Amino acid sequence: MAKDEASGLSAEERAAVKQRAKELREQEKAGKSRAAGEAAVREAIAALEPEDRELAEGLDRVVHEVAPELVPKTYYGMPGYANGEGKIVVFLQPAKKFKTRYATIGFEDRAKLDDGDVWPVGFAVRAWTDAVEREVTELVRRAVG
Repeated sequence: MAKDEASGLSAEERAAVKQRAKELREQEKAGKSRAAGEAAVREAIAALEPEDRELAEGLDRVVHEVAPELVPKTYYGMPGYANGEGKIVVFLQPAKKFKTRYATIGFEDRAKLDDGDVWPVGFAVRAWTDAVEREVTELVRRAVG
């Protein structure tokens, strides 16, 4: 990822910032509409490369099953899920979006994953397997617990 000297951001990062500004405008118009959020997340998932799409669909399925109180919404163009205050709890950063070798399932500070003085909040994922689904299910369950 080549950085633009003036802004310090890569082209991918600049595009994500522009996407986020657009999302915020759209989300303000839609309010806390679950239907609008679900449509935006479905659209974001459909636009992903096949490998990333499989991961996003898996995360979407898990969130709907174990944390239905989370509201789907996009987050810098990525599939995300927010609490009742509209704050992102968990999201998927696709590998292809930032040209990385793995996707990341990330948890924001609202996620209740605390474990002592240090704990992980980002998890590299290369394939959606049964083992990955079990682990992500437990993480999402803890995050909203």
